[in-house]
Amino acid sequence: MPVPWFLLSLALGRNPVVLSLERVVGPQDTARCSPGLSCHLWDGDVLCLPGSLASAPGPVLVPTRLQTELVLRCHEETDCDLCVRVAVHLAVHGYWGDPDKEEKFRRAADPELEEPRNVSLQAHVVLSFQAYPTAHCVLLEVQVPAALVQPGQSVGSVVFDCFEAALGAEVQIWSYTQPRYQKELNLTQQLPALPWLNVSADGEDVRLVLDVSEEQHFGLSLYWNQAQGPIKPWWHSNLTGPQTITLNHTDLVPCLCIQVWPLEPDSVRTSICPFKEDPRAHRNLWRAARLQLLPPRGWRLDAPCSLPAEATLCWQALDGGPCLPLVPPLPRENVTVNKVLEFPLLKGHPNVCVQVSTWEKIQLQECLWADSLGPLKDDMLLVETRGPQDNGSLCALEPSGCTPLLSRASTRAARLGEQLLQDVQSGQCLQLWDNDLGALWACPMDKYIHQRWVLVWLACLLLVAVLFLLLLLKMNHVKAAARSRAALLLYSADDASFERLVGALASALCQLPLRVAVDLWSRRDLSAQGALAWFHAQRRQTLQEGGVVVLLFSPGAVALCREWLQDATSAPRAHGPHDAFTASLSCVLPDFLQGRAPGRYVGAYFDKLLPADAVPALFRSVPVFSLPSQLPDFLGTLQGPAAPRPRRLAERAEQVSRALQPALDSCFRPPAALGTGRGMGPEAGDRT
Repeated sequence: MPVPWFLLSLALGRNPVVLSLERVVGPQDTARCSPGLSCHLWDGDVLCLPGSLASAPGPVLVPTRLQTELVLRCHEETDCDLCVRVAVHLAVHGYWGDPDKEEKFRRAADPELEEPRNVSLQAHVVLSFQAYPTAHCVLLEVQVPAALVQPGQSVGSVVFDCFEAALGAEVQIWSYTQPRYQKELNLTQQLPALPWLNVSADGEDVRLVLDVSEEQHFGLSLYWNQAQGPIKPWWHSNLTGPQTITLNHTDLVPCLCIQVWPLEPDSVRTSICPFKEDPRAHRNLWRAARLQLLPPRGWRLDAPCSLPAEATLCWQALDGGPCLPLVPPLPRENVTVNKVLEFPLLKGHPNVCVQVSTWEKIQLQECLWADSLGPLKDDMLLVETRGPQDNGSLCALEPSGCTPLLSRASTRAARLGEQLLQDVQSGQCLQLWDNDLGALWACPMDKYIHQRWVLVWLACLLLVAVLFLLLLLKMNHVKAAARSRAALLLYSADDASFERLVGALASALCQLPLRVAVDLWSRRDLSAQGALAWFHAQRRQTLQEGGVVVLLFSPGAVALCREWLQDATSAPRAHGPHDAFTASLSCVLPDFLQGRAPGRYVGAYFDKLLPADAVPALFRSVPVFSLPSQLPDFLGTLQGPAAPRPRRLAERAEQVSRALQPALDSCFRPPAALGTGRGMGPEAGDRT
């Protein structure tokens, strides 16, 4: 059975420990003989029928031994099949029946004897090849010259190329002549049985599936195939098939290879490297790579595989900006992993770093000798460029580029250009690198920074003071917002059901939170002080605290207001000791008539009890809300600056509406169904 070349390459590979097979070019079968013999391969297959034994008429050629060899039959460079080459060794068997004839035969074979005879032998040799489920037979015609014919002696061999077979197959080979003068030769051979290796993904992990028989013993080795060094074993084990081995995805690197082989002498090995193009393997390789710094000027990149990267030196400023490459003047170098390398610096500096990068991005960066030279310094790197006539120029390496020292740029190096030039000339700068084309200088900037510390400290103190003042203002604002706003609720006690509705509204407003004052909860104080005095005290306290007075209109309240408006100069009619609304009109109406009401008063009415146009026009100079339809706006006005966000305000309005609904429903029940109880609230029981 033909074996595709990619499977053969997995099986036979190019590893030094793997067997190397000869290649046979061309699709045609061929035959060749040992020197002195002539042979011919008959075209086409022949019937594999040995037939019965026959008596030899005299000396005949018979096969004496079979020998096999594995080769590759290649149709193209990468299209090869596994093939079995068979060599048949031949010998002369039998004698002439008459001794005189035998002597004549002997003389014919010896040219020095008298009466030489030209007697040669010819035989048809059959090779039968079976490898389940196929069978194949070929016919070889062999002729031996008389000079080589000696009874009982070997005359040479004929080699047939070749029978194609499958890896791991058991092949049987027979050889005999036609006619058959002796029992046929046979040879049974087990071709190398290589474990079947399949690499598949299992989520984030990788599975190695080796599908072999349960009794097959084989070795498995995982190793790093480093191009820049010897093979580095990672894991090895002798196993019995079948096996499934799971590799963590973090263990994958491009040079991770797998080798399997049967535990048999001279076994063929399978060696593959399936992760060369795996993106995860390349990411893991960079994660596993370590850039090690070796004083005084050495460094080494440790990695399990070779890395297609370049390395260069760069300058890392103290401000934490990008590391600025020193190319030019210093060159880039190709990276050789696991090998100590050096850069041509005269002296080390903690701001000089090694940068390893690919064409895509910077992969690794480490600052040189930081352990021995301390942390980064606030130094300015100057690049000196020398011309052919000893005329040079200096520029400072900055994120915007290399800024000439004597320029009008707005960078720090340009502002201090003359001072830095004097530092170089006076030897205050450290020379890091020098050759005929230029030099690198590291100049300290500490002395220039110290001159500005006083201004910096003053600016910091001023900033702290401003922040502290803002914090105090914020805290006061938060305290003011956190304190509940006061609200004085004024209403006309039309009947008991309306009083229950007012009590329900006052109780709901207390949950916002609001500090609600209503005569319904202060009957004892109202009786002791009188309605007018109680109202004046509550109004003054509410307005001083930034609160609001709520006028709750009802049919009775509207009637009282119109009565006062029609005859404002007449004496007020008598009112009960608990009638705060009637008492308050003498103070409320002047505020509205004189324009002092906006911002201090809010109007409201229940839309099921009073039409919107029933509220007197005088009171419409302040917001008037219909309840409960305009509850969100009403609550927002009551809470003022401390009002929550619209979504939260809508939730509170819904809560107030649910609290009012039972009291609203009771206002429309028949009078007989109404109870005799009065207001609601924390002091509802204190009404004496």
